[in-house]
Amino acid sequence: MELINFDNPVFTAYVVAASLMVLKIMAQGWMTVHRMLKVGAGWASPEDLRKGLINKNPDPTQLETNDYVDRSRRMHRNDLENIPAFWIAGFLFVLTGPNLLLAQLLFFGFVAARLAHFLAYATEQSHELRATFYTVGSVIVMYLAGHAIWVAVS
Repeated sequence: MELINFDNPVFTAYVVAASLMVLKIMAQGWMTVHRMLKVGAGWASPEDLRKGLINKNPDPTQLETNDYVDRSRRMHRNDLENIPAFWIAGFLFVLTGPNLLLAQLLFFGFVAARLAHFLAYATEQSHELRATFYTVGSVIVMYLAGHAIWVAVS
């Protein structure tokens, strides 16, 4: 299909934005692990209390919620609730043959909104600020999906 190749700059923009979001999700998991190891707490499962190279001194309190670790888990969960919708809606949007500038603004606007959401969450900013960045990303995804529906039924 002529729209799904790297000769199509809209597809290329989508691939870059979608790949950045893959890296964001994967990095968030690593951030959670880093935080668990840093504080030696916030482990997720009972088997994490088995003695090993990483956890040399298991303690049942390691399973208690640790906000430093849990904050990263919440950011990860939020990514997993939002980014897959972007992957799908963005791909469907590419299939509509949209204007390049519009596609770039939407794709990279979503990436910027997710990164701003991450920074706001990681630095414990107000819910209102975090919600603003979430809303920007959410509206972009809804537009992508709505545009795809409009083109499909037109």
